[in-house]
Amino acid sequence: MAYITGLRRDKTEWTPEFIKSIDDETCIGCGRCFKVCVHDVLAYEELDEDDSAKMFMKVANPGNCIGCQACGRTCSKKCFTFEPVVL
Repeated sequence: MAYITGLRRDKTEWTPEFIKSIDDETCIGCGRCFKVCVHDVLAYEELDEDDSAKMFMKVANPGNCIGCQACGRTCSKKCFTFEPVVL
């Protein structure tokens, strides 16, 4: 399979892995990933359960993802799933 690849500054190949999904069961809605993503990929989602509302992140604009995985590196709960794009 061929994947989209790029070159680093030292001319070595790099295969970016783009955001696939966020596990809403483990996400605590802390917002660290939202703050670190400057490409408007993520958004808050509110789940209303009885008297308490739970906030968690969702992938709002997956096409804006550049494959840097900064969101996944800042997530303490490891909620993110990434995959390379197949050509």
